[in-house]
Amino acid sequence: MLSDDGKKKLNNRLRRVIGQVEAVGRMIEDEEYCVDILMQLSAATGALNKVGQIILEQHIRTCVSDAIKSEDAKDRDEKIEELMTVFRKYGE
Repeated sequence: MLSDDGKKKLNNRLRRVIGQVEAVGRMIEDEEYCVDILMQLSAATGALNKVGQIILEQHIRTCVSDAIKSEDAKDRDEKIEELMTVFRKYGE
């Protein structure tokens, strides 16, 4: 699991993403230049992807690592399958 500091940092990132998405809405309402809107969307998407990367890394370092070290073959297989599902989803 994430430390309290790690959770705080992720929540700060998410608040920034929320701000970026709200800015996109305002930009659309104000009929701002399309390229500027696209750039803001790209920044929000990148920030959200970074949150996902951090959570995925933490999952691998904790849950997946523990399952691999475990003698429980079923648990190992489940965690590997979960990880493969995540990789397939992120690969879309």
